[in-house]
Amino acid sequence: MFIGRDRELTALDKLYKSDKFEFAVIYGRRRVGKTELIKKFIEDKKAIYYMGIESNEKQNLENLSKSIIEFSSGIQTETTFSSFQVALEYVFELAEKERIILAVDEYPYVARSSKSLASTLQLLIDKYKDTSKLMLILCGSSMSYMEDNVLAYKSPLYGRRTAQMKILPFDFEESCRYFCDMSDEDKALIYGIVGGTPQYLLQMSDKLSVEENIKNTYLNPMSLLYEEPVNLLKQEVREPAIYTAIITAIATGHTRMSEISSKVGEDTNVCSNYLKNLMSLGIVKKETPYGEKASKKSIYSIEDNMFYFWYRFVLDNNSVIARGAADMVYKRIEPQLSNYMGRVFEEICMQYLWKQLLAGKSQIEFVSLGRWWGNDPIQKSQTEIDIMGEQDSECALFAECKWRNENVDLDVLETLITRSQLFRYTKVHYYVFSKSGFTKGCIEKAREMGNVTLVSYADILNSMEI
Repeated sequence: MFIGRDRELTALDKLYKSDKFEFAVIYGRRRVGKTELIKKFIEDKKAIYYMGIESNEKQNLENLSKSIIEFSSGIQTETTFSSFQVALEYVFELAEKERIILAVDEYPYVARSSKSLASTLQLLIDKYKDTSKLMLILCGSSMSYMEDNVLAYKSPLYGRRTAQMKILPFDFEESCRYFCDMSDEDKALIYGIVGGTPQYLLQMSDKLSVEENIKNTYLNPMSLLYEEPVNLLKQEVREPAIYTAIITAIATGHTRMSEISSKVGEDTNVCSNYLKNLMSLGIVKKETPYGEKASKKSIYSIEDNMFYFWYRFVLDNNSVIARGAADMVYKRIEPQLSNYMGRVFEEICMQYLWKQLLAGKSQIEFVSLGRWWGNDPIQKSQTEIDIMGEQDSECALFAECKWRNENVDLDVLETLITRSQLFRYTKVHYYVFSKSGFTKGCIEKAREMGNVTLVSYADILNSMEI
């Protein structure tokens, strides 16, 4: 089942139709759907698809040779080109006569086995770029390798690519396409539990309840998701134990650098380097109060929902899960799900606001969105705003998000108004998001003010193209 990626497919098709040499770099975290994207793109085109393996140069060259010869002759053979240069030059020359795609998946495996491969590609690209109609695609899951050895200035391939795509997890709207038969609430819960990574979404069934899905995956020692975060870290980083300790610290509420450092038992400079790697992988993000560039108030949070759920609910219960006590563990998780979904709902609401802006329907044409937290000098206490976005020094929006079963009452809107007065904007628009709806008093006040938009979760779903 192939879903989404319309923008990426359109971009690849545009490159393909140029009928001249093109070189696209596709990269992104494991399980995010890069291979399926490539296969979908090449399915009706003349293409050589080759996946690198974690082996030596000889094995990778043999596999590439088989792919090339089978494409050019239509027969399977054990014949092997004498070198990567000879094999790739043959493809470049074939593409002088017609449009051909060469897609090298898991390129880092091949490049690590053949240290001169990047330089060989550089040589051949420079030699044939004006005469060959080859469309070259290099794809990789090792984010650091692709960024440092393919995209970076020091790479021999720097300046040769004509496009690059960082493939990201689906947003909430795209994720919902996997779950046509699920209830509206369950769609949000599943997104909160696994995020938008296609391979994780496929582990969930829209024929089952959220409880059954959690038990079948996270609470099942034989499932893919049971040890997925640990396995992914082992593939991406050298010291997974320290990374696990850092993610665990954040998941359990230690969000400031000093708190993380103390919890992990490492110097802040050491933790800073690990956190940078986790941010590049899209697992952790650094947040500062909206509008502040560098701040001692900066905090770290887990960006990937699958990691957040696993480190919050699965890790501490591993021993119990391994003994088959899925029911017992779920009873521990269930009372915390509503609170857990608060942060996820904020993310969904933020995505909604961006889509409204891009559709020309936003009351404020903001340039960015984020959370804000800080001191309220009047109340003499710390306070926060779920979402705010600034258009300019005079115009801004403020939003509050409530994932709870009862209707949002007037007090929530009044509190948001009070907090917004900590800032000096002359034009303000308020958004209040609610899972369930709004009380009559809240609706009447919003209508009276004229600069308030009340958005229920049902409104968000109705705005989506599913």
